[in-house]
Amino acid sequence: MAEKNKEERKENNTNKPVKVEKKNKKEKKPNRFIQVIKKKWLIDGTKTLILVLVLIMIFIALNTFLHNLDLAPIDFSQDKLYTLTDESKEKVKDIDKDVNIYFVGYTDEDSNLDLAKQYHNANERITAEAVDASDRPDLVEKYGIETGSQGIIVECGDKSQVLASTDLYTYDTTTYEQISIAEEKLTSAIMSVTTDEVPKVYFLEGYSDFSLTQNMYLLSMYLSNEINEIDTLNVLTVGNIPDDCDTLVITTPSKDFDDVATKAITDYINKGGNILWLNAAIAQAQDLPNVNSILAMYGIDPFEVGVIRETDTSRMAIDSPDLIIPELQYADVTKDLYNTTGVIFANATRINVNEDNLDAQNVNKIDLAVTSEGSYFRTDFNNQQDAAADGEETGSFLVGAELDKTITEANEETGQEAVTSKLVIYGENYFVSDYQLIQNSQYAGLQLGYNRDLVLNSIAYLVDRPEDITARKSTGTVTYTATEQQDLIIRTVIFAVPILIIIVGIIVWQVRRRKK
Repeated sequence: MAEKNKEERKENNTNKPVKVEKKNKKEKKPNRFIQVIKKKWLIDGTKTLILVLVLIMIFIALNTFLHNLDLAPIDFSQDKLYTLTDESKEKVKDIDKDVNIYFVGYTDEDSNLDLAKQYHNANERITAEAVDASDRPDLVEKYGIETGSQGIIVECGDKSQVLASTDLYTYDTTTYEQISIAEEKLTSAIMSVTTDEVPKVYFLEGYSDFSLTQNMYLLSMYLSNEINEIDTLNVLTVGNIPDDCDTLVITTPSKDFDDVATKAITDYINKGGNILWLNAAIAQAQDLPNVNSILAMYGIDPFEVGVIRETDTSRMAIDSPDLIIPELQYADVTKDLYNTTGVIFANATRINVNEDNLDAQNVNKIDLAVTSEGSYFRTDFNNQQDAAADGEETGSFLVGAELDKTITEANEETGQEAVTSKLVIYGENYFVSDYQLIQNSQYAGLQLGYNRDLVLNSIAYLVDRPEDITARKSTGTVTYTATEQQDLIIRTVIFAVPILIIIVGIIVWQVRRRKK
């Protein structure tokens, strides 16, 4: 009997439910918001449609809000072609006048308008907007913009400047590809209408094969972009250097100055006039006594027949001994290009400075560019060997210099200010010309590397505009403008495709849910 009771108790204990220990870890509760969306909205088709419409409205509202903020566009281009450079921001930040930029005939989506709007972030007194010609007939009539055409008006008080759409681009002379210069043009126009005085740069004509109309068009264009007034000068016609000349540019003389030009240039120097002198290598002996007399006023001896060639491969372009990469020295003209290796000289010659004559001429010399110790000076053009021949001078040569000539010392007792004439001279001319420096290259000389910067900085220094001395944005990239059809495709991809994906996703989810 006792044995039977024992068996019954054992059986009863076996049938009792096993007590499960509580888990210490709390179960994660489902998100209430998501549950409401799933159970109350996505089950009903009408509510689902309303939810999709609400999401679309939120998407559109967010895009409209961001568009109205006028945020700077995200610029993924290598040279930041669609972003305003720090140099332009620095130039316009202190302008204390209201400047209005009207893009007549343009849309709000135009990339150049986006660029112009960025000036407002640098200076709140500068505004840019797209206007319809029919809404502003006063602008169309005042500035002569033809019906149906485009025009950009930069206006400040009574001063204004009108840019055509073609002014914002230039073209490669060999490939005819489009190159944007929009920022340079816009910044130049803003500075022009807000600046009381614009420097005048004259190019001496009649003595050289290098002229603005023949071989230096690009230089003329870039100088105009830098807020300079450019003109040519025929001394035989006017008889002197005009009083409004801030800088006189002399390019490789192929014949001697006549007496009229010699006297005019001498008088100009003695009044404190400044000169930019560009001189390519000389292939044959020339008798230029008047030209040499002008150079002697700055302590420079005549140029010799000969060309500088390189043996250091790190200081030459595309392994060509005639395309040398000079070492830029630190000076006011070159300070923003110092330690760069982008300047390329072709067929350069050495500048012979008479050190013993500098004091007698009251001249102070500052080196701007020199060649490497591995370079040599070749006078025999029949020798095609790359190595220096016996008797050829080797070593570092001066190819760029600034020479400051004191005409009159300052006198504190009489209040007389010092009168100084500055000469910036380079033993090269092709590097700032329209000639191709590199065969089969799309770049002309002035567009190559920092060549443009070097010559523009030299003139900025000579016209006493140190704020224009800088390293400029490279524009050697072809710009791209979408057609209306391409623009429609882009917008469809950006807006319609995401919405379509959302709708398809909801439909697929509903179908799968009902099949369960």
